[in-house]
Amino acid sequence: MEKWSLMTIIVLLGLTVRWLVSFGSYSGAGKPPMYGDYEAQRHWQEITYNLPIKQWYFNTSDNNLQYWGLDYPPLTAYHSLLCAYVAKLINPNWIALHASRGYESQPHKLFMRATVLVADLLVYIPAVIVYCYYLKETSTKKKISSAICILLYPGLILIDYGHFQYNSVSLGFALWGVLLLSYDWDLLGSLAFCLAINYKQMELYHSLPFFCFLLGKCFQKGFTGKGLVLLIKLAFTVVASFAVCWLPFCTEVEQILQVLRRLFPIDRGLFEDKVANIWCTLSILVKIKDVLSPQIQLKLSFAITFLSLLPTCIKLTLQPSLRGFKFALASCALSFFLFSFQVHEKSILLVSLPVCLIINEVPFMSTWFLLVSTFSLLPLLLKDGLLLAYIVTTLGFITVCVTSFSMFEKTSEDDLQLKSLSLSIRGYMPSFKAFPEIIKSLFLVSVTLMGILTLMSATLNPPQRLPDIFPVSVSVVSCLHFLFFLMYFNAVILWDSRNGRSQKKTS
Repeated sequence: MEKWSLMTIIVLLGLTVRWLVSFGSYSGAGKPPMYGDYEAQRHWQEITYNLPIKQWYFNTSDNNLQYWGLDYPPLTAYHSLLCAYVAKLINPNWIALHASRGYESQPHKLFMRATVLVADLLVYIPAVIVYCYYLKETSTKKKISSAICILLYPGLILIDYGHFQYNSVSLGFALWGVLLLSYDWDLLGSLAFCLAINYKQMELYHSLPFFCFLLGKCFQKGFTGKGLVLLIKLAFTVVASFAVCWLPFCTEVEQILQVLRRLFPIDRGLFEDKVANIWCTLSILVKIKDVLSPQIQLKLSFAITFLSLLPTCIKLTLQPSLRGFKFALASCALSFFLFSFQVHEKSILLVSLPVCLIINEVPFMSTWFLLVSTFSLLPLLLKDGLLLAYIVTTLGFITVCVTSFSMFEKTSEDDLQLKSLSLSIRGYMPSFKAFPEIIKSLFLVSVTLMGILTLMSATLNPPQRLPDIFPVSVSVVSCLHFLFFLMYFNAVILWDSRNGRSQKKTS
């Protein structure tokens, strides 16, 4: 009972921080003609309530796809419709067809913020609490520390409550999937992850680890017996869950194809804005969009993404373990973020979730990554007027992590889970310097650099010849960090023998 009381206090703290952030401005407020992501979510409520399902994803006189057309899977549309029914009861003007475009008022802002909070309370926050509460072989202190750090992660709070989105829904479903798989409830875990994909297609970043982990379990059980039965059950679960979600759109082939075209808009190009991935960084030196055709860009990004995550996926399939699964989720999602086609800066949240799940195992590296992931969103946060919220939530987060995990004391090779790799290197290079000293030095340089760039971005006007110098600098620095973390996650997965232990062993 005492543990649940502490969890209740943590939830209230997390909700308080979220609600305080929501009182700031929101993305695109008072900025026609598009008004920002807040208006996108409101507009989807307008469209789903007033138009028949068959028109939701099509360009018509009542649904101009150039004005925040639906580009997420059916579950997002159903969620928008549900919110619209509630909005209609409160004030029909909020979702009036055409007339509500760009609607802004304090009561509506309160309503929209409440919809994010309710989604958080129903899906994400319970998943975090249950996950942390039932962590195996973990002390009560670590469980409490993990819960408070995950719930206070600034990136998700700032994007969902400041920039305004519902990332907590898809991430929450994915977390429920991880939790259920950890207790061998494989069918329910698969169902939960299918719901995540059908809410936001970017959850495909996590799809290969889920697939490889479950396939590895089938191999372990034997493909001529229980393993084959499990595989058939899993296939049926996936097909059935997708069929139910997509049923209203399965009346015509063109309906399905149109939804898919909206979900995967290839014509948007390799990247947009200043995202902290390899393609945006390389474009500073080589204008990839001008040198390579769109088809070649697509094939190249696919090939590099696939090759970068292949070793991790092979290891997870051959040696499925829950610990390896969580590290693989972080590694594969980061590969997608760095190398795949048409990445948005907010997609870093898909990497942050699995990193949150291993914060009790590698607190130093996880905290460092989560700080960088939030920093990579700085240009977007500045655009949305969230600088103060960014500084306060980030300082609060690192304070909680330092005090909860004593993270600066957890930098030995064992704590970093790099001992196996270090021993291998010393076999060839006896004079090799220990990882802890290297990591500590890099961390100090990293934090100093992020602090300087934050200060410069917030206070200085860029030179006229280089108007994008600050957002570009943030994206490049963040990209270099992410490449480093990709190597780190892969090193832990490929060199640490603990990944080969029984999948029932958890942190």
